[in-house]
Amino acid sequence: MNTLPIYRETVIEVDLDKIAYNMEQIRAMVGKDVKIAAVVKANGYGHGAVGIAPAIMEHGGDLLCVATLTEAIELKEAYPRYPVLIMGLTPTEYFPAVLDYNILQTIDTLAQAKALAALARERGATAGIHIKYDTGFHRIGFPDAPKSYTAIEEISRMEGLKIEGIFSHLVLLDDESNRQQYEAFSRAVRTLKERGVALPCCHLADSIASVDYPRYRMDMIRAGAIIYGLKGFHKGSLDVRQALTFKTKINHITEIKAGEGVSYDFVWRSDRDTRIGTLPFGYADGYPRNLRGKAMVTVRGKQVPVVGVLCMDQCMIDLGDVPKAQIGDEVIIYGDGTGNTLDIQAVSVLAETNKNDIVARLTARPPRIYRKDGKIAEIRTMIGRKSI
Repeated sequence: MNTLPIYRETVIEVDLDKIAYNMEQIRAMVGKDVKIAAVVKANGYGHGAVGIAPAIMEHGGDLLCVATLTEAIELKEAYPRYPVLIMGLTPTEYFPAVLDYNILQTIDTLAQAKALAALARERGATAGIHIKYDTGFHRIGFPDAPKSYTAIEEISRMEGLKIEGIFSHLVLLDDESNRQQYEAFSRAVRTLKERGVALPCCHLADSIASVDYPRYRMDMIRAGAIIYGLKGFHKGSLDVRQALTFKTKINHITEIKAGEGVSYDFVWRSDRDTRIGTLPFGYADGYPRNLRGKAMVTVRGKQVPVVGVLCMDQCMIDLGDVPKAQIGDEVIIYGDGTGNTLDIQAVSVLAETNKNDIVARLTARPPRIYRKDGKIAEIRTMIGRKSI
């Protein structure tokens, strides 16, 4: 079979059937009247935004959300008909590209709106925008104040712009603060509509809120982590399945004596005669360097420790308890928890961070292998792609 050469033993496998399953679970949860904005920023949480977008859109997605203009352009070049919203702010000098690619742009100041509207009018075009409204997160957004109502009302009347949505973001501190933010946002939406502002889509809930607080789903939810099978919710329940596996192979084995050290500064020394396996991945692939002394990977169904200081491109494991391990054996770095593997949740606990951080830091260097119906459907590497 003619396939794209991978040229690496360290790969990220993405199960598109699980992405599809998760999207169908989300759709069943919110019902047919609530839209699903699929958050695929940070290269689709490390899964590869372009590679997973069709599975998302074909199984319940209404909109793709990213953080930056370059992320939006990447998706638009691959799928021109998919609606894409930039949830972050784009400098006004880059607004021509926003119009070129027909991207939905977040706006949070009157000045931004005027600049985009003027450019759109020059081109005889209409730019779709979403208004960001700050209900307490204090990151970006129009402040929750009467002056913002006036500004947004003015924006709604600008030739060259069309408000397609308004949104805010919960702090997710506790039930009471969530309720206060929801009420502030609802009050703003109600006031704006009373002043004649058309707001076709109002959205507040991210993955956690959409599961834990059904009341906050409004017209649309922004599903991120749950698409990938990462569970961050606490009150509700949703059956989603982790779609990503990060794996490699042993490419070298060294025998060492008790007392000998491994890697930089010999911060780890063996207390026994053992064998050390070298794995061709490191922190340049997005593996957390602070896992030193805590990390475990799975070889032949057994968890073994990563030893010594993690290198940029390689790391070492103690094979003393897996005497039959050989060069070429598969090693599961992140599994789904079956087969004695560590899933992303377990790795995030060891790294003292959250699950999103673990997957979002995965770099472009490991090839992405997409599986569908149990078979390889597509391969994407830094040097090209191949559909099978």
